[in-house]
Amino acid sequence: MNQHKHLAGGLATAAIAALLLAGCAAPSAPADTGTPVPDTPTLDTAATVLPAVECVEPKPGGTPVSLMLQWLPQAQFSGYFVADCLGYFDEAGLDMTIIPTGGDVVPQQALFDGEATYAVAWVPKVLGTMEGTGIEVTNIAQVFQASGTTQVSFKGDGIDTVAGFEGRRIGSWGFGNEWEIFAAMAAEGLDASSVSITTQDFSMNALLDGDIDAGQAMTYNELAALLEVENPDRPGTLYTLDDFDIIYYEDTEGAMLQDAIWARTADLSDPAFQDTTTAFLEAVAKGWIYARDNVKEAASISYAAATAPGVTAYPGGPGHQLWQANEVNKLVWTGGPFGIVDEGAWARTVAGSLAAVNQDGQRLITREPPSTAYDMTYLQRAIDKLSSEGVAVSGSYTPMDVMPTLGGM
Repeated sequence: MNQHKHLAGGLATAAIAALLLAGCAAPSAPADTGTPVPDTPTLDTAATVLPAVECVEPKPGGTPVSLMLQWLPQAQFSGYFVADCLGYFDEAGLDMTIIPTGGDVVPQQALFDGEATYAVAWVPKVLGTMEGTGIEVTNIAQVFQASGTTQVSFKGDGIDTVAGFEGRRIGSWGFGNEWEIFAAMAAEGLDASSVSITTQDFSMNALLDGDIDAGQAMTYNELAALLEVENPDRPGTLYTLDDFDIIYYEDTEGAMLQDAIWARTADLSDPAFQDTTTAFLEAVAKGWIYARDNVKEAASISYAAATAPGVTAYPGGPGHQLWQANEVNKLVWTGGPFGIVDEGAWARTVAGSLAAVNQDGQRLITREPPSTAYDMTYLQRAIDKLSSEGVAVSGSYTPMDVMPTLGGM
């Protein structure tokens, strides 16, 4: 079955099911990170209401294109699911297939091998693959403008700075997600062999069980998962951010650019493909703009995509997806135009990638990436067109207050 039709077909049903859940309260947010600090929620905190969103029926006859995600369906990718559900790809003359993946797929390699037209992947991971295997791919939209990676430890355990990593068990998922850790350590002059890098699964169980001292967590995913768990020291209530020390890599020299959209470099020399890419990016931009301005609806669409029949998804209910949609918007909308590479952030990512040395003495990259590593030409055309139509393609995001609920419900 066409994956686009498979995902879209379950959207309305799952979104309607979300309406059966009850409402949630709202916490305040600190000025330093913008991440909501919840009041101490109890286990009976009401679950999250998401509005139903009806997806349009895909139109036949468009140019076939596919987008490979770097993970399972969730609100990390809300802009793409929105563009699919609301027919923005159809309006652009495209027959879109969205391809979820898991930890066993390297999107940039699969893209180069012809398994997709476009792919979402983190910049440092792609730079490492480019140097290591010789693939030639180009960043055509830097969707995330800031790093969402954190390192989380229990309050008072002495790991409130990168310097506190020395001699400790530092969790990471691997698969290239560890390079911000090593870049941040290199910036502090720390030897990577001074820490024990421990592989954690894609949850925070290792931290909760005491198997690691500090766990890797994305602001929009695993950090929320922690706040959706009962605190055994306060039975009947959930953990809050006050229970943890959190290092935000965006606040360190190890910060690296993450979710970007990539195309095969050779394909971009074809004028027809250039036109397709511009149309694709216009639809993507519209999807992310909608997700910025309609957060609950974007969360609902993402939740529906994650729970469509036959789809394997990260566990978590509609509350988890609302948290994600809110946090992801903070990474996408940081003041500038949608998706345009910030040269300073790119330079910092490259510098960190060059400096990072893992515990085995291996480097991520040893030389500057080629000039073709990013090209904003087609995105600029797309956002210029949208801007001429009065669409707000730039700006910062004003976060919602989202109350964590047990299990993300």
